[in-house]
Amino acid sequence: MTVLFGIFLLTLLVVVAIGIVRTGNLFTAVMLTGIFSLLMAANFFVLDAADVALTEAAVGAGISTVLLLGGLALVPGRERNRRRLHGLALGIVSLITLMVVYATFEKPRLGDPSAPVHQHVAPWYLEQTPILVGIPNVVTAVLGTFRGYDTLGEVIVVFTAGIGVLFLLGLPGAIGSRKTEEVQPGNSYLGHHLIPQIVGTLLIPFILLFALYVQFHGEYGPGGGFQAGAIFAAGMILYSLIAGEREALQVITPRVLIGLMASGALLFGGVGIVSMLLGGNFLDYNMLADNPVAGQQWGILIIELGVGITVTGVLLAVYHAFAARGR
Repeated sequence: MTVLFGIFLLTLLVVVAIGIVRTGNLFTAVMLTGIFSLLMAANFFVLDAADVALTEAAVGAGISTVLLLGGLALVPGRERNRRRLHGLALGIVSLITLMVVYATFEKPRLGDPSAPVHQHVAPWYLEQTPILVGIPNVVTAVLGTFRGYDTLGEVIVVFTAGIGVLFLLGLPGAIGSRKTEEVQPGNSYLGHHLIPQIVGTLLIPFILLFALYVQFHGEYGPGGGFQAGAIFAAGMILYSLIAGEREALQVITPRVLIGLMASGALLFGGVGIVSMLLGGNFLDYNMLADNPVAGQQWGILIIELGVGITVTGVLLAVYHAFAARGR
């Protein structure tokens, strides 16, 4: 049954992808990309990658769709006619498709217990993580400890990407120089639609509460800083669409947004520096408490909070920067 459902989802992905390529209406293309992201999230759930599915649903179907709609307000509604190279494009796509299909022949079967990863890496993590870290969610434990350097790099990439987008939008001083009083009050995109306003107003508190749950429950179930930050930002963006941008900026001011972008990454790196000052290595959480396992747990909790803060700040800052440019 799971296999049939997976085939059904993959078929829908192909249909939606063809629709995105074929349509000339950019609004339709944006809506289809949101549907594509939801289908991808469902595929990730089928593959037991719940953490990735949460991120895909929040960022791909939620925030990315809103940002694309914001960008769509700056361009014409239809794709510009130009000289088309159908043959070249079809040849490139066909070649890449054949390469991907050929590469899959060498991959082990999904869930195959004899696959190399299940013979060497995975068993060690599953056996040693409860002893060394003491956290039920092995994914969170691995990302925060054994892959701590890599996770810190991802946070720096998110922060850098946010700064780059703000500069590309051509806003001197970007969002941080804006004053809430300068934003026109009551300027919302969904406030004049009754059903989205009522439903959104009811859902926003639950979205924010779920974000906090995902943030501080990531050690025991799917979640963590990346997912929580994306969900929290999605809730605040929905509030901005309903109540208005000025009202949203009164809740989290532009200067606070810039502070969030940087402070989360600084908090993550600060944990590593504190570990060194206490006599350990960089990001050696064992030094944070008398009990090494407790130190690991405190370290993961703090760095995940830093990840969530940076992700929230970057996504909200980019959204408000788009909104400012649109006016």
